[in-house]
Amino acid sequence: MSEGIRLNKALADAGVCSRRRADELIFSGAVYVNGRRAENPGERILPEDCLVVQGRRVTRNQETEHCWLMLHKPVQVVSTVRDPQGRETVLDFVPEPWAQRRLYPVGRLDYFSEGLLLLTDDGSLVHRLTHPRWHLPKVYHVLVRPERGEASVGRALSLMARGMTLAEGERLAPVQTSILDSGPRGVMLEMTLHQGLNRQIRRMCRDVDFTVLRLKRVQEGPLCLGELPVGRVRPLTRDEVAELRRAVGL
Repeated sequence: MSEGIRLNKALADAGVCSRRRADELIFSGAVYVNGRRAENPGERILPEDCLVVQGRRVTRNQETEHCWLMLHKPVQVVSTVRDPQGRETVLDFVPEPWAQRRLYPVGRLDYFSEGLLLLTDDGSLVHRLTHPRWHLPKVYHVLVRPERGEASVGRALSLMARGMTLAEGERLAPVQTSILDSGPRGVMLEMTLHQGLNRQIRRMCRDVDFTVLRLKRVQEGPLCLGELPVGRVRPLTRDEVAELRRAVGL
């Protein structure tokens, strides 16, 4: 077996980025190993090697414990590290003592959605959680207004349960959907997704003539949002981290 670890894994383990993002950085010429521009994500790296990414030296302290946080993301906040338009990002809600860590959001919630979002510097976990092979079920509470009336809800939910095809032609896996409540404000649905297409719930609702009034993620794999207030962050417990890593085969 070759000595060292793969370059992309070394960057992920150091909390620089996900393994997939590391590949992109390497191919773009932004990564240097011992002063030489790296070209291959599979290059083997030794502990004493000097890594530089986008002009900044990478600190590789394998004994530093990773950070795993849960955020209740508010609406009108972007799920990125930074935003060219100057809007609030999820990292703006991270308080001390974690604010100085190089954290990355795991996946995304769109600008007008809220709920559970993970933040971590554990590159291996980010890689698994964002890889289609290890996609964990995610549960959402979605308040909708059926534009064709409540009589259309049953047919729409049956279509989602069978696996519908979006207007753009993408075929969806079946989505478990149930009615939690119904009233003058609209119909509250619980939806469980087993794949992660961009804006999937909003596009599904669009195609069955539902107007989405509120979209909130309440669970991801074994993790539940619970009573965490909007805009607040809490660290995962050791048991939660162990369950999450076990769920993605780590």
